[in-house]
Parts: sequence; structure tokens; C-alpha cells
Amino acid sequence: MTDMPQAGAETLTDALAALAHGRTTADALVEQAIARAEAWQPHINAFIRLDAEEARAAARQPRPGALSGIPLAHKDMYYRQGRVSTCGTALRRDWVAPVTAAALERLDGAGAIDLGTLTMNEWAGGATGHNIHFGDTANPWNPAHVTGGSSAGSGAAVAAGIVFAALGSDTGGSIRIPAACCGVAGLKPTMGRVSRYGAMPRAWSLDCVGPLARTVEDVAAVMAVIAGPDARDPTSEEVPVPDYLAAAREDAAGMVLGIPEGWFFDDLAPSVATALEAARAVFGRIGVRVVPVRLPDIDRILTLQAVVTVTEAATIHARMMAEHPGAYASGLFGRQQNGLAIPAATYLDALRLRGPVTQEFCAAAFDGADAILVPGLSGEVPTRAETNVELSFEYSTVHTRMVRTTRPFNYLGLPALSVPCGFSANGLPVGFQLAGRPFAEAALIRLGAAYQRATEWHRQRPALPA
Repeated sequence: MTDMPQAGAETLTDALAALAHGRTTADALVEQAIARAEAWQPHINAFIRLDAEEARAAARQPRPGALSGIPLAHKDMYYRQGRVSTCGTALRRDWVAPVTAAALERLDGAGAIDLGTLTMNEWAGGATGHNIHFGDTANPWNPAHVTGGSSAGSGAAVAAGIVFAALGSDTGGSIRIPAACCGVAGLKPTMGRVSRYGAMPRAWSLDCVGPLARTVEDVAAVMAVIAGPDARDPTSEEVPVPDYLAAAREDAAGMVLGIPEGWFFDDLAPSVATALEAARAVFGRIGVRVVPVRLPDIDRILTLQAVVTVTEAATIHARMMAEHPGAYASGLFGRQQNGLAIPAATYLDALRLRGPVTQEFCAAAFDGADAILVPGLSGEVPTRAETNVELSFEYSTVHTRMVRTTRPFNYLGLPALSVPCGFSANGLPVGFQLAGRPFAEAALIRLGAAYQRATEWHRQRPALPA
């Protein structure tokens, strides 16, 4: 690996412009993506399945649409009728999906080309990218380090420049953590903004569908296609979808950004704190007013989120864990089994409190602010060795730190956008999150894209290992 990041690959929006002006073709984009996938795969293990011939066939006759001719790939938990969807587990190594996920249908309808399925933590149950069934995913910036999870392959494939964007899922940070670890943008939308029909459930009260992409503007382009209500998902909301691409191109001057006091910024790695302070200064320079905000008890929110996650995951997996206990990684099995011991009253109380706790948080965070800025990760991106649950006694501590700043927004149901903002002392990326009111994705996109127009971090790309 080279010691310093390298500039390079074009963005999704650049590729769309090149297609429109005849400077490239869908065939050329797909061939480039396949070549990069084959070159990177031995180093990062981003793909579970590369559908090269299917992608080539689609490129020869691209469908018209907002993403026509753009090669994408997605976390292997988005079902495609008649195709195997492993969900990262040996129990589904040969399981054929009976339906196609709503998000994939919308991307297909927009003319995007599906390159294949991407690696993930088993059953989307982890924050690192380890997988005992299909192999660990490695960080393109340094394969000794984790990609973050559970959308591990999505973060790795986008960072390596294989695809322009990828779907992930986010129950406790599984879009934003790999985005931060891999130096790309990733959006967890508001609960109900994107249909979850045909996507493997992890915890039905918390799961969100969203994109990872090379830039915030690219995130906006994908969100413009996948957002909106769907009658097949009873949790999807009948809320108008704004023009996300217009928001990405709008000046952010005059907006107000809150910086929470305390909790989110406690115990930061020094190089992470330095990168976040520099990001805050950039927002000030581009005309965003930065103000302090004081939030309610975040530890309480984390406790409530944990109750909901483990109870719902245990409910989904109870029968399979009883029938196939040896088919689960030991760490995942133990965490899910704990959910079977949570009293029904405790779980129901966590659901009951969700509304008032969210109202209290929003009243404090967004009283005069359009969004708040918090760290993506508190520490530097850890190594694969120190986060391997089978080998490391440090796993629990490191894992808890990785999800600490992302999980609150899942319980609250709020949108949160991860944006790269530099590199830490160990040479791995650093990112911040922008979080906003319900259905305020456009405000986050506007702020994040304005930050990227004023900086160069999103233009950096890892070099292919020799």
C-alpha cells in the first residue's frame, strides 16, 4: 500500500454526465467495474457473488432512467427473485429469494446495472466486517484494518472505486460505520423514508435502507430513486420526497449547525478530535453558523436501543438458533441469545418511551439548528485482529466504542449522514455525522455536499496493493 491517499476515480454524477455527453458507455463503465472488482477481490473480499456476465448483458441494452448505465452492487441481504441471497450466513448459502426488494426494483427501474452481491456481517449482526462463513472483509486503505459493518462489502467496494454506490442497511450504524471506516459517504434515512420490503430484517423497529457512495451528491442521486412510500411496507411513510440533488447543489450559507456539548465528544482519539475540529472550522468558513447545543441523557437512549435490538433479533432467530446453534458465530449467537432473557414488559416499555424520548431529543438538538454534528467513530479504525470475536478479549470494548456514536439515531428514528473529513494517526479515514429532524435528509445532504465542495477528502482513493 502507498503511505498517502491518492486522488482519482470519477463519481456517479460525473459518470452520468460522461454518459449523457457520449464520453463513455455503459459497457465501458461495467468493464471497468468488473476489472476493478477482480483486481481488488483477493485483497479486500468485498463480493460474495460477482455477476459479471449478467452485468455485461444489461450494459448492452441499458434501461433509460435517472441512473441508466451506472454499475452498482449491494449488500447480500436485498432479495432478488430467483437468485441466491445468503445474508452472510451458511444457513442461506443456497437460499433462493422468492421476491425482489423494493429498493432493487426502483434502482432497476432507474436503469442501474447490478454487478453482484456484497459481503456483510452474518445476519447483519456486527460492526466490523468479520464473517466466519464467507471470509472477513478488509479495508482498502489498509487490509489489516476493519471496514466496519455490517455493510462491510458496501463500504469496501465503494471506497476501492469498484462501484459508484451500494445499498447498505442500518440498525445500529451499519451504513455509517463502514462509511466512516472506508472514507465514503453514507446515509441512514429517517425510519419510514425508504421501503424495507424484500430486505432481510435484523430488528424491525430499527432497520433502515440507505446508500453508501463516493460523495454526498452521489448519495443524493441514489436517494432520489429509492425514497418514497411503498404499500408493501406498512412502516413506510406517505411523506413527500424532496429534490435531493437540488439540495446537494445548494449553498449552505445561513444554515445553523449545532455542536453537542459533552457525551458525543468525550474520550475521542486525539487525531479524530483534530479532524472534527477542522471540519467545524470549514463549516464556519462557508457561512454555516455553528452553535453549541445541550442534549438529554444519551446513555439512556443507548440502553433503550439495546433492549429493542437484542429482543427483536432474538425473536427473529429463536427457532434457527435452537435448531442450528453451531451455524452461528459464537459472538453473534451469544448476543442474540441474551435477547431471549429480556422480559416482555421491558421491551414494550422501550417501545413506549420511543416517542417522548425522540421529542425531548429533537427539542434540545434542533431548537434553532438545522442539524447537529457528531463523530462517526470515537476512535481510530481498529485492526481486524483486535476486533475478531473468536480471538480477541478486547472485542467487546472495541465493538462498543465503534457503535457508541451511531446507535442513538436508530432508536430515535432520525436521519444521519456520514461524511469523510480526514485521516487519523494510523492512516485510516475519519468521518463525522450530520443528524437532523425526521425526514430532514435534504438538509443533511445540503450541508454535507457544501462541506465537500470546500474540501478534498472525498477525492482521495486507496491504492491497489501490489
